[in-house]
Amino acid sequence: MGSEGTPEEELVSPEIMEAMGISRPAFEEVMGIVGRMPTVQELSTLLAMWDANGRQQSLYGWLKGQHHVVEKNEYLYTGSDTTHKDIREPRVKECIELAHQMMADKEMHPVVEGQAVFSRSELLYMVGNVSTQFLDSEYARKCLHIVLDPMKMETVEEDVEYLQLILGSLLSAEVITSLRPVGKGGLFAALVRGCGGRVGFDILTCREIRLDAFLFGEEAGRFVVSLPEKQDDFFLLKMDEARVNCCFLGHVTKGRVLVDDMDYGDIKSW
Repeated sequence: MGSEGTPEEELVSPEIMEAMGISRPAFEEVMGIVGRMPTVQELSTLLAMWDANGRQQSLYGWLKGQHHVVEKNEYLYTGSDTTHKDIREPRVKECIELAHQMMADKEMHPVVEGQAVFSRSELLYMVGNVSTQFLDSEYARKCLHIVLDPMKMETVEEDVEYLQLILGSLLSAEVITSLRPVGKGGLFAALVRGCGGRVGFDILTCREIRLDAFLFGEEAGRFVVSLPEKQDDFFLLKMDEARVNCCFLGHVTKGRVLVDDMDYGDIKSW
């Protein structure tokens, strides 16, 4: 991405940042969050978030704290392996590198015959409980080098079958257009598979959940669905009637992959 694009895609230089009253340390912290020179849009997003926070601390101090704010998860502090206590939550830009490490594995890209892929401008939802687990996952094994899960979680098969029944009927009725289980590689991998290399996605994560757990946790019993915007109200009504949890993720893009307004690149790079 360079300065030849739209104004929103132009990169911000250190000189421009300083002219805007943003200190060099704050600029370097923005670079650390984004993982490269920020664009005007990314900088505007961060400044808007700082404004929304009431500017109760300096921009630099606030930027330094831009991990997700989460409570300690009990599963990190149980079991005999005390090394689990020091697992630091990655920032958004660090998750780009982690995701690339996992998605380089061809096993992360299974081809399922007849399974529909997302279409541009569709809405994306995750149906099922939001995962707070990541230790029993490919992410834990490949990126954190953790082999043993300190607290094995059990999947309730009846709940999975119920979700499949509800979502299968909505798929048949063309309320939703695609249905994908969250499995190996977690939510991020499910979204990449759903794009089929043709479209991208723009999602916001849940700030109450560890970022790596939200993106890479492999807790079973969750599904990613896509649907036309015109079906949104009806879909939410049916989820409420069925007493099923669902989480709005974002929407399908032309080809970029964005997480929390940070650009993860073109879908073809995944």
